[in-house]
Amino acid sequence: MKTVAIEPGLTPVKQYLVEKGCQVVDMEDNLSSTNGASVMVVTGIDKNLMGMQSVMQNIPVISADGITPEDVYSRVKSHLQ
Repeated sequence: MKTVAIEPGLTPVKQYLVEKGCQVVDMEDNLSSTNGASVMVVTGIDKNLMGMQSVMQNIPVISADGITPEDVYSRVKSHLQ
């Protein structure tokens, strides 16, 4: 499975993804590193993503805001297939 980068503060989502067999890496607090991930999960899209544009390049960003860990996993799977 490809790697999922996850923002700090999303522990329940991280645990669920790991339980489902995803390879999960932590992003740095300033979101400056995706650690070579194929998908990024953040707490909310309302963050200033412009500063992250050069780092993110072409990887999908999934907002975990207001959705369950199960929903995040479903979205992650759809991007990794």
